[in-house]
Amino acid sequence: MNPAPRAEIRVVETAFTGDVYFDTAVSAALMRQVARGEIGPTIRLNRTGPILAFGKLDRLRPGYRRAVEIAREHGYVPLERLAGGRAAVFHEGTISFSHAVRAEGRGGAYSGTRDRFAAMARTVADALAALGIDSAVGEVEGEYCPGEFSVNARGETKLAGIGQRAVVGGAHVGGVIVIRGGGRIRDVLTPVYEELELDWRPQTTGSAALELGEADDTVPVDEPDPLIDRAVEAIKAELTKEVDLIPAGLDDSTLKFATELAADHRPRV
Repeated sequence: MNPAPRAEIRVVETAFTGDVYFDTAVSAALMRQVARGEIGPTIRLNRTGPILAFGKLDRLRPGYRRAVEIAREHGYVPLERLAGGRAAVFHEGTISFSHAVRAEGRGGAYSGTRDRFAAMARTVADALAALGIDSAVGEVEGEYCPGEFSVNARGETKLAGIGQRAVVGGAHVGGVIVIRGGGRIRDVLTPVYEELELDWRPQTTGSAALELGEADDTVPVDEPDPLIDRAVEAIKAELTKEVDLIPAGLDDSTLKFATELAADHRPRV
C-alpha cells in the first residue's frame, strides 16, 4: 500500500521592510485568500524593520495615544496587529512568522484554535532546541504580551510570542521570535507598558543570542545575520517532519489585496 501523500505548505520569505503597514497587510491578504480557498496554506518567515505592534485591547487603554508616540520616539513604527495580544516588538533581530490555514466544516477555524496554538509553539520551541537552547512552551510570570503558548528559555525568559486570528474558513497564527536585541525590546516596552498601565518584569525578556552566548546587538535588516538564517532553517526543518514546504512568491492578486488592507493597520489615534 502506498503511503498517503504529505500535505504541502507554501513558504513565502518576501518582506517589505520599508512599508510595515503593507507588509502586515500581506499577511492579512494571505489569511483571507487561504480561507476562501483561492490559494493553499501559506507560511511567511522574514525579518522586519523596527515595529511596535499594538493589540486591540491596547487601544482601549487611556495611555494608548502616548504609547504610540513613545514608539515613534524610540524609532519604531506603531501598527495595529493582525492577531490578538498586547504590545510586542519586532526589529532587525527578530523573525516574523505567520501561518495561514484553511479550516472548514463544523465549527470552522474557531474549533481548532488551541491545536493551532500548540502546534506552532511546539515547532518554534523544537527549532530553538535544535540550535542548542533549553526551550519550552509556557508563559513566564511577568512576561510582556503574556500567553499560555509563549516559548521560553529555561522557564525564565521569553523568546517567542504567538497570536491568532480566526475568520470564516480559516485562521492566521503568527508572532515573533527574538533572535537578537532583547535589550532593545526592554528599552522601548518599559515606557510603553508604563503608559498602558500594564504590569511586566523587563528581566523576563531575552534572546536566542544571549542563550547561546553570542552578542545581543542587532544587525541591519539589509545585512545577513547567520544566527537568524540558522533559526529560519531550523524552523523549516521542524515543519518538514510533517509537511512538504514549497517555496512561493506573492502574486498580483495578493499584492493588490494587501494594498487595499494596509490602512487597517495604522494606529487609530
